[in-house]
Amino acid sequence: MENVLLLAEDFRESLTMEQLTEVELTQIKMEEPKTRSLANPSGGDATSVIIQEDDIETPYGNLHVAVQGDRSKIAIITVHDIGLNHTTCFQGFFNYPDLQQILRHFCVYHVNTPGQEDGALQLRPEHDALGNPDSLGNRFVYPTMDQLAESLVSVMDHYNLKRFIGFGVGAGANILTRFALSHPEQMDSLVLVNPTASQPGWVEWGYQKMNSWYLWSGQMTNFTEEYLLWHWFGKKTRWTNHDLATTFKNYIKTINPQNLSLFIDSHIKRNDLNITRELDSLKKSSTRTIKCRTLLLVGDDSPHMEDVVNMNSRMDPQETDFMKIADCGGMPLEEQPGKVVEAFRLFLQGMGYVPSLRTAPMHSGESTTEICDFQSQPPLHTPVVI
Repeated sequence: MENVLLLAEDFRESLTMEQLTEVELTQIKMEEPKTRSLANPSGGDATSVIIQEDDIETPYGNLHVAVQGDRSKIAIITVHDIGLNHTTCFQGFFNYPDLQQILRHFCVYHVNTPGQEDGALQLRPEHDALGNPDSLGNRFVYPTMDQLAESLVSVMDHYNLKRFIGFGVGAGANILTRFALSHPEQMDSLVLVNPTASQPGWVEWGYQKMNSWYLWSGQMTNFTEEYLLWHWFGKKTRWTNHDLATTFKNYIKTINPQNLSLFIDSHIKRNDLNITRELDSLKKSSTRTIKCRTLLLVGDDSPHMEDVVNMNSRMDPQETDFMKIADCGGMPLEEQPGKVVEAFRLFLQGMGYVPSLRTAPMHSGESTTEICDFQSQPPLHTPVVI
């Protein structure tokens, strides 16, 4: 019995010593996380996907266009939101690894509205080169939203494009929608993120008018910074995705305030698109509506949800897919690029493009993305869940 107790005590002592044995960690290497950058890749960088950049003269001002891909392929034209440009709005998404298989079949033309590209010259709409406000010499009047849409015709002529797929965010989505209404034969299909079909309400008009006034005086105030971050992300994303919000907060300091003021002023002066949902097939031909296939995208925590729902209620349900992305604020291209890529692939395949292409499955931890019609009447197409 004594031997058994001694063996048990020895076992406990050896177990205790094993638990307290120090282990030297020799294979652990500390690395600082890579800082997110919004800088455009340089032309000599092997990872650069922008093959050329052009300044195209239009009747309404010069447009800076960055071309990504083989120009012999099908054209996609992108237009950015207020406060952004082709680099900050689209670079992260169109460089996303899962999208590269799709982009092999397309050429992307990133259009910057006048004065919004990186390093843009100061726009002087009120004086000519001699400082004479009454002279029409070099006087520049910032284009309206309709004129910005019409200026895309010059882009098509420059690159000899017949038709294209439009991809717009916010104000850019509104510009592309106007083009689709005035030139339906040249618009192949539309992908619209946070679009709006109505004129600004009093709250939006008031905030943006104040922002425009501050910016025109050359000030990037805390008020304007906070509004831009809310406009891009909404409330929730700013606190749940701190790194992303900080990156764009630092980017705000590089914006040309007076050029942005002119774009904002044009955006808040937009008129209603006057589109109508008409279910009677006999009346559709005479109804003002978007006739091409359209995908509407919005995050479930987006500050623009109400505008997108309103626009969807005025679209032809047989030509429109409405996607609400879960766990996402106002920037789905940055917050949930994998889900947007999958939806974009399905949309393109529905149009007859890349029919055999399959992208990698989403991670098991990712929540689903819903494509659905929010109208009270039963949807005319079956909702798709990916």
